[in-house]
Amino acid sequence: MPALFSLLWLLALLSAPARAEPLAIHYLERRVERPTPLNNEDPIPDDEGLKGAELGLKDSNATGRFIALGFALHSRIVEPDEDIRAAFLSLGAPRFVVLNAPAEDVLAVSDLPEARNTVFLNVGAPDTRLREADCRPRLLHVLPSRAMLADALVQFLTYKRWTRILLLSGPAPADALYAEALKRSAKKFGARVVAEQRFDPQGGDTRDTALREFVLPTRGPEHDVVAVADEAGAFGANLPYNTAAARPVVGTQGLSPAAWGRPVEAWAAVQLQGRFRRLAGRAMRPVDYAGWMAVHALGEAAVQARSTDPAAVAALVLLPGFEVGGFKGRPLSFRAWDGQLRQPVFLLWPGAVTATAPIEGFQHQRTELDTLGSDEPESACRAFRKTG
Repeated sequence: MPALFSLLWLLALLSAPARAEPLAIHYLERRVERPTPLNNEDPIPDDEGLKGAELGLKDSNATGRFIALGFALHSRIVEPDEDIRAAFLSLGAPRFVVLNAPAEDVLAVSDLPEARNTVFLNVGAPDTRLREADCRPRLLHVLPSRAMLADALVQFLTYKRWTRILLLSGPAPADALYAEALKRSAKKFGARVVAEQRFDPQGGDTRDTALREFVLPTRGPEHDVVAVADEAGAFGANLPYNTAAARPVVGTQGLSPAAWGRPVEAWAAVQLQGRFRRLAGRAMRPVDYAGWMAVHALGEAAVQARSTDPAAVAALVLLPGFEVGGFKGRPLSFRAWDGQLRQPVFLLWPGAVTATAPIEGFQHQRTELDTLGSDEPESACRAFRKTG
């Protein structure tokens, strides 16, 4: 009998499909120095993004093993004073790079001659310009742009008929970009910025002075909401309940648009949340979700192609008809004109999902997801279309 079992095991082994060479995926991150959070809030984790990519690897290998496909993830963290271009070149000749870095680093790496055959998946830079005038061929964007986030928020405000916006922005360059995205979305959907103020918390502590500090900058023409642009979290968390008039706070704090958040549970998302928490010991954040989705998309492309051949996977990922699931209630796909991942955006209040954009009533001839961010007719991206 033991001999029979041994024979059956040998026959099964011989009849199993040969395991292909694992698909190599590189994760390249620029470590960014961040300010100390207000009010004892949890800091942004040092492994944000990387843990999402690691979960994507686990999930892809779990699926791939049924058809003898495997995946490997190689991570490289670049310190603030290091040259990210040199770090990229040290990777050899990678075909797929999950890139978690600011916009300038994204452009510096993607413009290297040695990167011409690399597919980059941007998970860390929300800059709209990377999807428009500064787009690059073979540069895909998994993280929503600021334009998408702002469109999601203003769609909700328009639906609620809260169309008069008082805008308060911080002094950082990123705050100006977020504020500009909000103004652009307001014009797009028929809302109106009735007043715009700038607030610089430098030299003070809004935790102690918020009751007085925010009265003057939030006083202005009649408005329905106060929109805040404070991406670094320097003061926005102390704005709710401290505005001159009793108005909701929306934007980077208050009711915030995001690709992902702790309260997301619908469409079986609770399963993804649980797997991530077991892996990382914390909640999944938007950049974690983008990291997971980037690796998951490559894994799904390999499964659909039934191959880990880099050329076959790249061709499928860049194909306009390629779709991938993302625990968001509908198939997701990359736009052919700018490489942005179409996806719903959540409107989050701590502890709850208030709404999911696109909001009901906002129509599009192709898909309502294209009401978020730059649509094809208005897109300034040209380089990507050449490889469409």
